[in-house]
Amino acid sequence: MIIPKSLEEFATYVEKGQSIFFFTAQWCGDCRFIHPIIPELEAEFSDFQWIEIDRDKFIDVCAEWGIFGIPSFIAIKDGQELGRLVNKNRKTKEEIQSFIQSLPTNK
Repeated sequence: MIIPKSLEEFATYVEKGQSIFFFTAQWCGDCRFIHPIIPELEAEFSDFQWIEIDRDKFIDVCAEWGIFGIPSFIAIKDGQELGRLVNKNRKTKEEIQSFIQSLPTNK
């Protein structure tokens, strides 16, 4: 899991490559619930680079991208959004797998 330290670093992952952005926060119980299975998802979907975005550190990005609930996931390829799993509900491993499998690059 890549954890960007600056907005500039964050932007590099948006512009090039195929990435899953995992929006989270330390205080979020539902985020902590799903966090332990993220390495399994990274291994299963290794054609994506996985980027962990702390909602509190990147609050302006969250507002711009319409991330008003966490945990949330957005898939990007070379600057273009492929799909999003964005809501305030607790996610299961199966829901995340289904989301990623439904992306245009996995069909």
